Amino acid sequence: MDTLTSARSAVVRSIDRLSVKIFADGANLADMLELYRQPYIKGFTTNPTLMRKAGVTDYRAFAHDVLHAIPDRPISFEVFSDEFREMERQAREIARWGDNVYVKIPVTNTRGESSRDLVRRLSESGIKVNVTAILALDQVYEVATALTSGAPACVSVFAGRVADTGVDPVPLMTRAVEFLRMAPKAELIWASPRELLNIFQADQVGCHIITATRDVLKKLPLIGHDLGEYSLDTVKMFHNDATQAGFKL
Repeated sequence: MDTLTSARSAVVRSIDRLSVKIFADGANLADMLELYRQPYIKGFTTNPTLMRKAGVTDYRAFAHDVLHAIPDRPISFEVFSDEFREMERQAREIARWGDNVYVKIPVTNTRGESSRDLVRRLSESGIKVNVTAILALDQVYEVATALTSGAPACVSVFAGRVADTGVDPVPLMTRAVEFLRMAPKAELIWASPRELLNIFQADQVGCHIITATRDVLKKLPLIGHDLGEYSLDTVKMFHNDATQAGFKL
């Protein structure tokens, strides 16, 4: 077994010990297909911002390409209207694209009006929803009350953005897990993680899913890395970069 294969096997073994499922967050089809080949990637999420950054111009065509290539793992696509009636029309179309599709519904529109009634209506009609852009506990509770019955669903709490405000997201996510007990078909997502540690934090508090971008996922081989060796690697990096830059004093 070569070194690379051995390292990948170690990563898979480490991840297999976790209860939390890892979903890849992105909208670059080539990257998604590469991650699809990894057995520890259990699903995918996208959003309009990621699609725009990836250069997607035809939403429907991109989604169909993704679903043709990845037919057997959950994938979330988001509505983009700001009006609830149009959100519902878009949601019902998106839901028809595949059995593995979850429709992302923002927790509010841009006027701060709650999407709770729409979420309940869609879920009770059999559409799998992923309620997104949640940051506050009262939002988690409100969404959970809308998902007490109906189709399987996801509740995406942007724990990384919570941390960006200087607030520890772990207690918040612990409470969110408790709130979702009233919605047994709903899974809690730790969204927008900033570091690999968040995967283990999400697992410890009982989150069902964590989404991660390619930048976070590429750090997976560091799991279990000896800290002394990592320190030496860092020293070598600084030395090599100084040498290649030709620095002199």
